[in-house]
Amino acid sequence: MPKKTLLALTFASLAFTGLAFTALAQQPGIKRTPLQKIEFPDGYTTVTAIAEVPPGGAAGRHTHPGVETGYVLEGEVELLVDGQPAKQLKAGDSYVIPAGVVHDAKTHGDKPLKIIGIYIFDKTKPLATPAP
Repeated sequence: MPKKTLLALTFASLAFTGLAFTALAQQPGIKRTPLQKIEFPDGYTTVTAIAEVPPGGAAGRHTHPGVETGYVLEGEVELLVDGQPAKQLKAGDSYVIPAGVVHDAKTHGDKPLKIIGIYIFDKTKPLATPAP
């Protein structure tokens, strides 16, 4: 599996039972800390996690079958959401990405990126899918 494809799921990759991220769990340099997984609202799964990405890392283009919202705890990131201007985010900033919209995130500077992400998605679908 190409490195870019593995990185495409960086911010969404979590080691929760029922989520298919076996290959991602082997990706060196990226730390994932699952905080909570609940079956709510009805028909959906809500996942909360912390993702840490080293300097120079990138998520790669991908989508989620539900909304993603998050908060930058440390570092800086360029958030690229199709149909929107690029956003420069730093510690203390939050973001929202609509369901199904292709997006990417690239760390900036010499510090690692640490975010808390919340994903609310149809529980019959995978958490993330790479996009061209």
